[in-house]
Amino acid sequence: MPITTRRATPDDAAPLHDLAARTFGLACPPGTEQADIDTFVATHLSVDSFTRYLADPDRIVLLALADGQPAGYSMLVDGPILDPDVGAVVDEKASIELSKFYVARDRHGSGVAAALMAATLEAAASTGALHCWLGVNQRNGRAARFYEKSGFSVVGTKRFRVGAQWHDDHVRTRPLHDLPVR
Repeated sequence: MPITTRRATPDDAAPLHDLAARTFGLACPPGTEQADIDTFVATHLSVDSFTRYLADPDRIVLLALADGQPAGYSMLVDGPILDPDVGAVVDEKASIELSKFYVARDRHGSGVAAALMAATLEAAASTGALHCWLGVNQRNGRAARFYEKSGFSVVGTKRFRVGAQWHDDHVRTRPLHDLPVR
């Protein structure tokens, strides 16, 4: 199965929304209401949302393809850190956020995530950032193991809201100095 990654284009807004609708719930802890997941996707991961994200110069959206079909995506966001819990442990001026990183369930274990992470970290390094940070649900063991394997260490905690529920996330960072800059 050939895996490729590329920067997403405006034509990818609908496939990105489709991936988001299929993958966002995978990162939520058990007990998260499906209605809350659906509302979050409709509000933050709609076709219109992705159209805005793709036009935003402070965002980099990457798309992973397996056999030519969308299999995962990531989003880097450069800009101010608005969450005080994150701001207390992450250097805003030297860091970029890995805001989204999702792979379709049927592609777990296929190499898509590794290829997408390599491309994402390369894109993060190309911005001049010295570190990349992310938030991941504390109960998402699969993601925690993957991020640890990818060099991200826990540096703090934050909260993330889905619907009426607050979830506890780990804040993780990794240096980018060991990556090639193109």
